[in-house]
Amino acid sequence: MLVSLDTPYADTTAADLSLALDGPEQPALHVLECRLPGGATAVLRLLGASHQVLLRAGDRRISETVACLPGRTPQLPEQAGGHDGRYAFRAEVFRLDRAGLGARIAELRSTLDDDPYALVGVFPGDPDAVTALRLAPVDDGAVRWQTWHAYPQTGELVTTSTTVNLT
Repeated sequence: MLVSLDTPYADTTAADLSLALDGPEQPALHVLECRLPGGATAVLRLLGASHQVLLRAGDRRISETVACLPGRTPQLPEQAGGHDGRYAFRAEVFRLDRAGLGARIAELRSTLDDDPYALVGVFPGDPDAVTALRLAPVDDGAVRWQTWHAYPQTGELVTTSTTVNLT
């Protein structure tokens, strides 16, 4: 689902981002709730400062926030784990020229536009200023999601990939 957002993003470079697990629910600009096989629910949330995913599976609750968070030192790890080894996170920052970033964002928007498990938010001022999330339905007892955070003013594309083992 492609949505145009009315609010400028709060983070302006990859260096502003940090990862927070199991933090409070953040105010969202747009939300997509996805019901998964086995009764799990994932809520994809676009924030003015990037993204949050809330996963509910039985008694298990997991919250992942990648954003510019007040009071938190910006630091986005390349890898992180948690929840007794059931949570795995990876992040990578790509530095691209304007044409390269534009091509990647155009491909991303085209690929995710009709995906019922995807949410793409376009921030005002630049069609390449996007935050996108895509959930992969439960597979082999795991839930996976990917995110993309594009910063055209710095030529950065931040990608994250998360896997949560529900078994």
